[in-house]
Amino acid sequence: MFRTSLTVAAAALLAAAPLTAQTIAIEGGTVHPMTSAPIENGTVLIRDGEIVAVGTDVDVPEGARRIDATGMNVTPGYFESNTHMGLTEVGAVDGTNDFAMREEDRVTAAFNVAEGINPRSVVIPVTRIAGVTTAVTVPAGGLIAGKGVIIDLAGESLSDLLVETPVAMFATLGEGSQDAGGGARAGSTMRLRELLDDARVYSERRADYNRNATRDFSASRLDLEALIPVIEGELPLVIEAHRASDIRTAMRIAEEYDLDLIISGGTEAWMIADEIAAAGVPVVLKVLQNLPQNFEQLGARYDNAAILDRAGVKIAISTGDTHNARDIKQEAGNAVAYGLPHPEALRAITLYPAQIWGVEDSHGSLEPGKVANVVVWNGDPLELLTPVEYVFIEGREIPLVSRQTQLRDRYLDLDNRRRAY
Repeated sequence: MFRTSLTVAAAALLAAAPLTAQTIAIEGGTVHPMTSAPIENGTVLIRDGEIVAVGTDVDVPEGARRIDATGMNVTPGYFESNTHMGLTEVGAVDGTNDFAMREEDRVTAAFNVAEGINPRSVVIPVTRIAGVTTAVTVPAGGLIAGKGVIIDLAGESLSDLLVETPVAMFATLGEGSQDAGGGARAGSTMRLRELLDDARVYSERRADYNRNATRDFSASRLDLEALIPVIEGELPLVIEAHRASDIRTAMRIAEEYDLDLIISGGTEAWMIADEIAAAGVPVVLKVLQNLPQNFEQLGARYDNAAILDRAGVKIAISTGDTHNARDIKQEAGNAVAYGLPHPEALRAITLYPAQIWGVEDSHGSLEPGKVANVVVWNGDPLELLTPVEYVFIEGREIPLVSRQTQLRDRYLDLDNRRRAY
């Protein structure tokens, strides 16, 4: 009987939509707008899913719901920049993994993860109750993996979740793409250049291609079509690269083809921080990494983020994880411990990701007109043990419940439950 009731409760949790949007005033806390200094005893006013006012003299309308945040911190929802959120449930079970295609040539540029996203993924509630409200969910594998999207972590349907699709094309240079280049790095870069050249020729000669009046291309029609926005600078190319030499190669290719480049991974980016800053290339990186996982990450160190920040590189801190994307607060907190200023660490998981991914007009800060993704913390928002008091996504309060909290609660009062049966 108890097992049945728990199953029903879990199903109800997954099916339930967040509460209806309303007018809400979060009052008395330290508000972190991200675009300006923190506001003591501030108010954030939310109406119809948007932030309408932020400050110390906000006129709260009659009938608004008032939340007392005195002694607490109010921040934008955290922004995870590299995850498979909604695309995997159990990593070891292939049938639950939808983030990669199995292609021999390892080029799947046309692959867009959007339609594989499961809005009812049990990973989503686990993540959002930890203060993460937005994520870039990405494809994986090969030289060019495909297109990723941005989602807000609330809603019953794909249209409810999607913020931007596609947001970028994702590729790899280094050990992860050697197979596509015949087992050598130089082969991978040769193949990447060939694909970019072919996409450019294809875009100019579509009619000839349709008449079978062009040379053979190195990718399918769909993949070439998908690469056109990349070579035209309309869609960023995210290249996962860890070794300093691979990062240099990625920047060289981006300069040759006039690409909008984002570096992901960047384990050894600190070695060439000034070059990355001069090129104006942002970096999405994981902080908690000081032991090399392979030969291209021999230069891993905890203060990577701090060194890049001092050089003027725009960074977004990421867990690079799905089931533990909630640990982004720990990543940012450890970056502070190793030299990154606290305000910059907060921006690296809120404002800067929104800027890097091109959604700063709607996400990443607490300003009028922005989407009301807001989190109230009972303590330092980068302290590992600080609890979340409230999470709002698009102005709707999110119940702080997941399958993990249900499992915890099941055993909190085990003696009484035994007596009940």
